[in-house]
Amino acid sequence: MSAPALSEVLAQLKAQIAGATPAAGPTALPERLARLAAAAGLGRFECEVLLLAALPALEPDGAAVLAAAQGDARLRLPSVAFALSSLAEANWQAFAPEAPLRRLALIGLTDESVASLAGIALPERVLHHLMALDGIDAELLAVSTPLEPRFELGGSHGELMRQFGAKLSSDSKGLAPVFELVGADRNAALAIAAAGARAAGRRAYQMVAEALPAAAGERARLAQLWSRESILAGTLPVLDLSDVTGPGEVRSALRFAAAIAGPLALVAAEPLAVPGRDSLRLVVPRPTMADQRALWAAAGANASDVDRLLGTFTASPEIIADVTANIGADLAPVAGSGPAVPLADRLWAETRVRLRPRLDELAQRIDVRSQWSDLILPHRQFEMLKAIAAQVRQRRQVHHNWGFGGSNGRGLGITALFSGPSGTGKTLAAEVVGGALELDVYRVDLSAAVSKWIGETEKNLRRLFDAAEDSCAILLFDEADQLFAKRTEVKDSHDRYANLEVSYLLQRMESYRGLAILTTNLRSNIDNAFLRRIRFLVDFPLPEAVERQRIWRLAFPSGAPLDGIEVERLAQLTVAGGSIKNIALNAAFIAADEGSPIRMGHLRRAARAEYDKLSKPLTEGELRGWSQEAPHG
Repeated sequence: MSAPALSEVLAQLKAQIAGATPAAGPTALPERLARLAAAAGLGRFECEVLLLAALPALEPDGAAVLAAAQGDARLRLPSVAFALSSLAEANWQAFAPEAPLRRLALIGLTDESVASLAGIALPERVLHHLMALDGIDAELLAVSTPLEPRFELGGSHGELMRQFGAKLSSDSKGLAPVFELVGADRNAALAIAAAGARAAGRRAYQMVAEALPAAAGERARLAQLWSRESILAGTLPVLDLSDVTGPGEVRSALRFAAAIAGPLALVAAEPLAVPGRDSLRLVVPRPTMADQRALWAAAGANASDVDRLLGTFTASPEIIADVTANIGADLAPVAGSGPAVPLADRLWAETRVRLRPRLDELAQRIDVRSQWSDLILPHRQFEMLKAIAAQVRQRRQVHHNWGFGGSNGRGLGITALFSGPSGTGKTLAAEVVGGALELDVYRVDLSAAVSKWIGETEKNLRRLFDAAEDSCAILLFDEADQLFAKRTEVKDSHDRYANLEVSYLLQRMESYRGLAILTTNLRSNIDNAFLRRIRFLVDFPLPEAVERQRIWRLAFPSGAPLDGIEVERLAQLTVAGGSIKNIALNAAFIAADEGSPIRMGHLRRAARAEYDKLSKPLTEGELRGWSQEAPHG
């Protein structure tokens, strides 16, 4: 026998309430209500309460019939007392806060001083479900984003997705399991949750933990709605804790997760147990080279075009799909436009850009424009920088192909300390190396990473290195003195934890697949124990006169109007390259404001200003042979 229509059952219930039929209740339940009853553990009485509450909304005269039956024209909703007196198998416990009807927000009760007089209201979402109108609750859509599988998962990620989907599909007693998707590859974890949910006949929705409401009551309400939605629509909430760092925020998010009764997935960089819930922990690795090669091939890229990519970048299935889709239409050259950009170069550039967003949130990306010819250094330092670039470029060949990497990967990171006075080219050198390798360079503010809260510095550094691993970006840690300064003794717990922070940073630098650079103005400030763990120590001295001449020649662009500039005289100024660029730029503004070419007098005025800024006297010897200052216009 097929299930009766909702309208038929409501008409039967209305007739019973009006006294036209015996009080036997509906003989069968509508299909949607029957499924809801099975999923939520509702008895016959609870089901009839839902039907009773639906009468005012779905039957034209339902509210009037209820008012007449209750003897009060103002009572347009059925009261708890009326339900208990008029429905079969009545049970007061069904209205308890912990019982399914209220725990899952399947009904609402109006505020009354006497509980039995409270009116029973049917939430709009439940009403729509009974009417076969699909779509999740609007309150949940406001704090979540639907997760849709966008690509086929293969390799290790495909196997994890199958485990996820199988467990989600299986019947389990008690509370549904919590799936912990743990690892640095956030996008892969989200993709596994989306595909696993679909395989189990569910739909995943991502919630970012930082976007959850702060008020405990609002969070409890959201947890209740997710529990209800799991039963009504088979949703899978995916709580994303990837960017949560504060211990208080983590605890609050986990309490919220514990309150969700249905299946739940957590995405986090490290294991986070939900109190009172069983969990299935799935460690999500980064895609292996074999995984990536297969994904690139499936997307239509030739092996020869992706070899260089595989040695440097770690691209997720999502990024590979996006990159190949983005460049697909641009591979053929346009008539008359010259040769197309080689596919390998285009793949490299597009992948590099797609790997930026996560790291852009944590550090400052430097616009890489300089080349080797822009860097003026003594021969020894110049060759050391070339050697650093060569090691980054040949890392895969030596470690992977030739076997020097061993099995554990420890100590294989390429680390460098750039030391020297301000303006001697430390940042420029990092930029030049990045340009030569076609890699992004990020300046890291160590003062922002270091936290007074014990353990938070390590979490901040972990987020940074995890985000950088995929792109092998060059990480430039400015002013490393504050972490690596010499320590005479450990006096308290903060000193001990400071040492742990330094050890953690060095450990991550030593295992990082890219290049990590520390800078300091005074190498003598750095503890020798730390220096021994750095692979390259590069000193940036103040430039000699010959080097200053070369820097001065580079300081003036080809389009700058010059008149009587004597580079040999300018090189008498004993300043670093950074100050030389400042003097040239400020002199250009002075000349432009006077409507004249740049002359030695303008440079003299700019030099005085720069020396004043440096609290350094401008000596007569440095100005020997200079022309007089240009008149102040």
